[in-house]
Amino acid sequence: MTMQSSNWQVRSIDRQQVSTLAGALGVSPLAATVLCGRGVVEPEQAKAWLSSSGGSTHDPLTLPDMEKAIDRLHLAIQRGERICFYGDYDVDGMAATSLHFLFWRSVGARAEAYIPHRQEEGYGLHEGAIRKLAGRGVSLLLTADCGTTSYKEIELARSLGMDVIVTDHHQLQARTPEPLAFINPYRPDSVYPFQGLCSGGLAYKVAEAYAQKYQPAGVSVETYRDLVALSSIADLVPLTDENRTLVRDGLTQVAQGTRCGIRALTRDLGLNGTCSAGTIGFRVAPRLNAAGRLAHAELGVRLLTTESEPAALQLAQELENLNRRRREIEEEMTREAIVQVDAGDPQPAIVVSAKGWHIGVIGIVAARLVERYHRPAVVVTFDEHGIGKGSVRGVAGFDVCRALQQCEQDLVTFGGHPMAAGLTVREEAFAGFKHRFWGAVEGLLEGTQQVPTVDVDAEVGLADVQFPLIRELERLQPFGTGNPEPTLVSRGISVLEKRVVGESHLKLVLRQPGSVPLDSIGFRMGSLAAAIDAGNGRIDAVFTPELNEWKGSSRIQLRLRDVRVG
Repeated sequence: MTMQSSNWQVRSIDRQQVSTLAGALGVSPLAATVLCGRGVVEPEQAKAWLSSSGGSTHDPLTLPDMEKAIDRLHLAIQRGERICFYGDYDVDGMAATSLHFLFWRSVGARAEAYIPHRQEEGYGLHEGAIRKLAGRGVSLLLTADCGTTSYKEIELARSLGMDVIVTDHHQLQARTPEPLAFINPYRPDSVYPFQGLCSGGLAYKVAEAYAQKYQPAGVSVETYRDLVALSSIADLVPLTDENRTLVRDGLTQVAQGTRCGIRALTRDLGLNGTCSAGTIGFRVAPRLNAAGRLAHAELGVRLLTTESEPAALQLAQELENLNRRRREIEEEMTREAIVQVDAGDPQPAIVVSAKGWHIGVIGIVAARLVERYHRPAVVVTFDEHGIGKGSVRGVAGFDVCRALQQCEQDLVTFGGHPMAAGLTVREEAFAGFKHRFWGAVEGLLEGTQQVPTVDVDAEVGLADVQFPLIRELERLQPFGTGNPEPTLVSRGISVLEKRVVGESHLKLVLRQPGSVPLDSIGFRMGSLAAAIDAGNGRIDAVFTPELNEWKGSSRIQLRLRDVRVG
């Protein structure tokens, strides 16, 4: 199986809508085209989209069981009960747990945080942890980013005298848990108008609902939007609706350095003054995630909740060291997985396994395989007892959980989102699972486009890519799921210079008639250098234009998304 080339699909946009929007907003037709491509076609809607402040959010008390949850939390505060906030070991879980811990401690709760160890305890509520917490006198347990599938563990907690509140955004399965309160926007009885909140967003909503009803003195819920931004960007929830407001405001707080731990992390990365969703997604989140992947995610919670500058700087350095090691492990495992894939016959999905692969990195490797082959991918690591832990990643328009439901008889457990899931499988059942998963994927993908598609906002000449255009496009931030970065295509581009740098990154200097030479960078595209040498010196390129800041000066750079050699 080899890497697939992509189809470039330029969006078809109504020219009259573009003209009307451009005139109403005073922006270029290209900026109006990008807005229309995101479904923002009305001038008032577009003005709100481009506004740098404000934006509406929904009433948190309309989430299912919300009032029941905050009333129980209020009672626990009055009684002086011990409350434990139990989170997941990814960025969403860490940030949501930190938000809960900080907010509820600020209103007088006896709060503590618990994050399970990825390798020793695994995802979700863990029986041993529940017994340990009950032994410490915890009487109220609130989950963050887990609990939707923890039926037995919730029953255990109740039998040990604990009330349980679940806040989670994972998809529901046939059986639902029975905690005291179950806050999940995917509940079929939910009237909340937006399903796209991550667990950090749900934690914010719980705090917001409490402040709205009980009005604690001196408490500002808005100060926690930086943690919501970390959660939302890292967990790839849609940056639309109220998420856009929460993330935009949160990124402003990150840029201002309002939280000690985040400030230490961004300064360690050399980020000062500004912070984009891309910076969070590609530079900040991987370092936080490295804690849960290679060590213990409590490091991330400690960083996000500390008020000590020296402690924050030390923790940030620990995370940087872990992330460096994570990259080394990832590269080795990815190479081994590619060898397995290329040695086998083509299948509708990728399923690879090995003994001893690092469980903390299998999700990243699965994502790399999807990126390379544009097929759903399952990566499983088996331990010495024959128990396999797996990560599943999907492609656009394909729900991996639906495919896993068809393999339920082969699995010990599974759960997740449409695009990402986790599973446990015994070694003796793995072959059956593999073939059943292939069949499920083939059936679900039947008749759908299996060649990767790159959505392009517009075709432009390089002479059009100038500073005013990039400044206009920057106003559409934050970019992410549901609001992708503007993507443009130019054809017949001359390659003036070419070199491969770093980890196989392709650097080109490009020019068209009428344009100035423009720098470009294609991450992990170094393998194209030989094809460019063999070509006629011209390429077609899909790219995102951006400003590259260096030593106080700004230069236009094209971040390459795909390249065709002429």
